Amino acid sequence: MAQEQRLICPSEALPESGKGFRFTVARFDAEVPAFVVRYRGKVYGYLNQCGHVPAQLDWQPGEFFDDSKLYLICSIHGALYAPDSGRCLGGRCQGVGLKALNICEIDDKIFLNL
Repeated sequence: MAQEQRLICPSEALPESGKGFRFTVARFDAEVPAFVVRYRGKVYGYLNQCGHVPAQLDWQPGEFFDDSKLYLICSIHGALYAPDSGRCLGGRCQGVGLKALNICEIDDKIFLNL
């Protein structure tokens, strides 16, 4: 049986280490914010929630990377996360990482695997 997928955005909407694409996912009978970014040629997706405080990461809509373009950064308290794993690298996240989503890129489109 084929895995069900939901189209998120075209591949061209995700520049390398640039602006992310925001969307929502169903979780526990509610729609919650999520995002995808491109880092080192691959696409990664996470729930848009800091591992430390229940706040969205982006400091402006779709702006998830810090100035160096190497890390995802929390807009509230500056916790840093690895874009390719969601692992907490520093800040007050106390080792709690981002919640990853199952994302794939096929034929120049980004999909969420359900």
